[in-house]
Amino acid sequence: MKKIFIILPLFLSGFLFSQKKPQKSPAKKGTVAKFNYHDEFRKISDEIMANGTAYDNLGELTKRIGPRFSATPGYTKAVEWAEKKFKEIGINMIWRQEAKAPVWIRGKESLQIKAGNGDWKNIRMLSFGNSEGTGGKDLVGEIVLINSTSELNAMSIGQLKDKIVFVNVPMDPKIINTSDSYLQTAKSKLISASVIAKTGAKALIIRSLTTANDDTPHAKMIYYEPDDKVKIPALSIGVRSADELEKTLKKQKVTAKINMTAEAKGDTTNPNIIAEIGGKKDSKVIVLGAQLDSWDIGEGAVDDGTGVVQCIEVLRTLKALGYENNHTIRVVLYANSENGGQGREMYAAYVKKKDEKHVFALGTDAGGYSPRGFSLDMSPQRRRLVYPWKEYFLPYGVYDFDQTEAIQDISPLKKLDIPLAELVVDTQRYFDYHHSEQDTFDKVNKRELLLGAVVITQMIFMVDKNW
Repeated sequence: MKKIFIILPLFLSGFLFSQKKPQKSPAKKGTVAKFNYHDEFRKISDEIMANGTAYDNLGELTKRIGPRFSATPGYTKAVEWAEKKFKEIGINMIWRQEAKAPVWIRGKESLQIKAGNGDWKNIRMLSFGNSEGTGGKDLVGEIVLINSTSELNAMSIGQLKDKIVFVNVPMDPKIINTSDSYLQTAKSKLISASVIAKTGAKALIIRSLTTANDDTPHAKMIYYEPDDKVKIPALSIGVRSADELEKTLKKQKVTAKINMTAEAKGDTTNPNIIAEIGGKKDSKVIVLGAQLDSWDIGEGAVDDGTGVVQCIEVLRTLKALGYENNHTIRVVLYANSENGGQGREMYAAYVKKKDEKHVFALGTDAGGYSPRGFSLDMSPQRRRLVYPWKEYFLPYGVYDFDQTEAIQDISPLKKLDIPLAELVVDTQRYFDYHHSEQDTFDKVNKRELLLGAVVITQMIFMVDKNW
């Protein structure tokens, strides 16, 4: 890294942050008084930690509405709820942006296994999102264990034909950043239904991608390739069942019986919800985003109800403090993030078509845990502009500005050369609940959630003041 520091001008220029002007030391004649960012950060923190509504809002979203899967009544209710919340905090500019969403119904599903000539045993399972089903009929086959790509490549033609492939690969516990561990495992060809189908296998079972040591299955999204001649069913099982199944397979033959009524029923539309506070200086946009949809299991609290309510909290706080923003500050609550990503693609296409000038985009989709930093997915020059702000964030436990990838719903905006950032949190518990029935309101800590909203608001404030 080049050791170049660009010191930002930290001066007040006709700026009113609150209804009362910030206290400043009298400026000497011929000089400009410095702006006290520590004081302004503290005002944001005090407002949110004392008066923040994010936790109560999350309780409403998860307990009154619950799962918000694409193309379901739950998502429609979430849309209406979000619009109501924006209106309650005094936002006048609110609109919908329709995006395509697949209609996929999980239906009934079951997995049974039989060791040798023993009895059938029920195993907890979850279909992959968008998976093909079995048409409600039993799909029966011998299970073959494959835990590495080298094992897969060593299989001769026909060895896997009509078999059910079982992959028991855990997230690597040696990787401290659990998001990195998840992505490394999720990208494996071993858990690609398209790859496995080409071997002649007729179904895929994987160990759930989770850090929890329990038997709760976790959902995963599946993508079939356009040239797939056969689309095989795919499902996940809990880690304890997975480890027990591997032990059994090493001793004797195991047969599986899968029955899934999951099916796709074409496409519909679901809206992104967009709300903004217009800029006082210009029409340039600072956008903050989170996903409004969730999986059809659990309550969608950690993923990503926390991000939704933090976004709403940012706008509430700016309004409460009477902040007069230079640029337009916009929140986008994205549709169809979990099983297609059409909402984020639609918003990026809108920005390109309208030729809107976006100076910054920030995503929050990490579970509402204690904030630790921001991943800065932008040019080195832009990153160096952010580094001097570290001292203001340190009192709030935020120190990590070294990560360089923003992969949430703002990611398509990178193609438009928009600087991106993603909230970095302590993720050690996130994948205990991710994409499972365990993703419920009680897993979220109020103080951690509000602290995340504090530092997001502070970052939006700094960008608006200095860029």
